[in-house]
Amino acid sequence: MISASVLFYSIITILIVEFLLGRWLDYLNAKTWTNDVPIELADLYDQEKYLKAQNYSKENKRLSLVVSTISIILLLLFLWYEGFAWLHEFLSNYTTHYIALPLLFFGVLFIASDILSLPVALYSTFGIEEKYGFNKTTIGTFMVDKLKAYVLTALVGGLVLSVLIFIYTKTGNYFWLLAWGFITLFTLFFSTFYTSIIVPIFNKLSPLEEGELRTAINSYAQKVNFPLKNIFIIDGSKRSSKANAYFSGLGKSKSIVLYDTLVEKNSVNELVAVLAHEVGHYKKKHIQKSLLLSTIQTGVMLFVLGYALRSPELSQTLGVNVPTFHIGLIAFGILFSPISTILGLFMNQFSRKNEYEADAYAKATFNKEDLITALKRLHIDHLSNLKPHPAYVFFYYSHPTLLQRLNALKN
Repeated sequence: MISASVLFYSIITILIVEFLLGRWLDYLNAKTWTNDVPIELADLYDQEKYLKAQNYSKENKRLSLVVSTISIILLLLFLWYEGFAWLHEFLSNYTTHYIALPLLFFGVLFIASDILSLPVALYSTFGIEEKYGFNKTTIGTFMVDKLKAYVLTALVGGLVLSVLIFIYTKTGNYFWLLAWGFITLFTLFFSTFYTSIIVPIFNKLSPLEEGELRTAINSYAQKVNFPLKNIFIIDGSKRSSKANAYFSGLGKSKSIVLYDTLVEKNSVNELVAVLAHEVGHYKKKHIQKSLLLSTIQTGVMLFVLGYALRSPELSQTLGVNVPTFHIGLIAFGILFSPISTILGLFMNQFSRKNEYEADAYAKATFNKEDLITALKRLHIDHLSNLKPHPAYVFFYYSHPTLLQRLNALKN
């Protein structure tokens, strides 16, 4: 068995290596910006727009560097001085219940983390996003969203964590299997009813009214034999000028959600082309495949976790001599992160492949030029880096770059 001290220094090493890797990738990506518009982007960005996009990216990266540096320093200090053990002992003065103590422990960590990140969130929203014309939210809406997120996290997160702790405490060797079943059922429920239950808590969803757009969408859906009843417009403009669209739900609950900003900025044909891309995900069963892969990944993680939590060394790594679920879970989460990163790389590659397939489906069933125009506008309006470094794309992008998608659509 690996000693607690070895595990502790492994945790320290993992955190430092991940931090340095992230900063190195940020540096490589920042170097892709040039003084003049690259030839590949000449028909997308003019010099003024390109400079604006570059400045937007640089300001976000500077903020990210400051935040990540402060975060890693605080976390390393917290680990070195056994902060998790101190918090565990402090809260144990108020309760030792096997479910209440972990809930209180993670609740305090969540609130403390959110309070520390609040100035960053405010500066990002009302500083950077405001400066570049994206922010549409108000302080009131921002704070109400925070309160709603707190309540939702407490209810949903607390329920899930309580069930997992109960299963771990009462079932022993069968923990991973029963927990896997529970999380799978919860994920299926969440995926099915996310748009109808969670989204309305934060945004207003309105059925797409009868008119040219609805008629065009219904006509396309009938053409490709796509049963679609739920088409919603979401009031994204309440918070940001950025546009988006997504497909949600399974079975009869499936729906298409279009941001009002997307509808405002695009023609009917461009919107149908975006819809065709989303239908492509459905036709190629990408949602089901992603859920299956995610479920397998969760099962593997829980299998390893089930054995790891029974090791006293895991809790001792963070300074707690008696094995506890919450302390062991934190240590395991950090130790498992390199494996999670590797699995994430495969999931990102799988996701990028799915995006190509969805684009190809839209190209085969609708006018590709409309999709090309919509994609260009979406990326340019978001001031995206249209020529990111390949290594950055490999690690972080779940979608191909715009240039990669355009080349695939044109061929």
